[in-house]
Amino acid sequence: MRGRFAPTPSGRMHLGNVFAALVAWLSARAEGGEMVLRIEDLDPRAASHERAELLIDDLRWLGLDWDEGPLWQSGRAALYDEAIARLDAAGLTYPCFCSRAELHAASAPHASDGTPVYAGTCRGLSAEEVARRSAVRPPATRLRVPEVGDPAGTIEFSDLAYGPQREVLARECGDFLVRRSDGVVAYQLAVVVDDALMGVTQVVRGRDLLGSCARQTYLAGLLGWEAPEYGHVPLLVAPDGRRLSKRDRDLDLGVLRERGVRPERVVGVLAGALGLAEKGWEGPAAELVGTFSWERVAAHRDDVVCDAEFLAKLLG
Repeated sequence: MRGRFAPTPSGRMHLGNVFAALVAWLSARAEGGEMVLRIEDLDPRAASHERAELLIDDLRWLGLDWDEGPLWQSGRAALYDEAIARLDAAGLTYPCFCSRAELHAASAPHASDGTPVYAGTCRGLSAEEVARRSAVRPPATRLRVPEVGDPAGTIEFSDLAYGPQREVLARECGDFLVRRSDGVVAYQLAVVVDDALMGVTQVVRGRDLLGSCARQTYLAGLLGWEAPEYGHVPLLVAPDGRRLSKRDRDLDLGVLRERGVRPERVVGVLAGALGLAEKGWEGPAAELVGTFSWERVAAHRDDVVCDAEFLAKLLG
């Protein structure tokens, strides 16, 4: 059993991140497993070494330790290039020249993570057309998925909290990116490569990423790897239903720590929201290891509203 923390250093860790990190840590430790800390600083627009150090400090403050890392995605470009080269050699990729505006203007629906379902606009371009367009702008790289009706394109798995899942790739996401037009490797490919090569056997994260599992499972299979087990946790949302975001600095740990909130209270409030501790309990995460179960998480999988009552418990 080997789990992982994989924060993106785009801002200070907020309670939504801590929610998933706490469950990931408890799940691994309850099985006597290991934890890997990976800093997902692949995108230079969102990466900051200073913010990464703050994330690391927040994890230590919470008492969530790890056995390997931190490992930095920014130093693993050659591994991602090798994986894409293998997909290219198998004829599974093609260049795509569609802009973000064109994708979002299309009438196609959106996948569960908000990504437009790709209509295959560039899938059949001739070599001459690719060369002509490449002279104007660099292309992104997309992975072909099987057509609707091909069993290889139907992905099924069981999530530890949300149960059986089934997705037809062609219908629910379409051909998806493995490299952006600016040369940055896409999230879907990078995490598959990293999880496989780091020996990760269980991935725990927010339920907003549940829709990524089918793409990642499919990619892992193409590259000859077994996909990890997945467990997703509910989201922390504002009273208006908006997901907590680093961008808005909603309940980030920097603010909470400045206000004198103790780590035991943060752990207690979050554990109580998931049924992993009695209401009002406060203590270190290590005290919850012996009673952790995914059955409890599955029974409390509705999103948690950060209303006045929640804030009163947190801030005292």
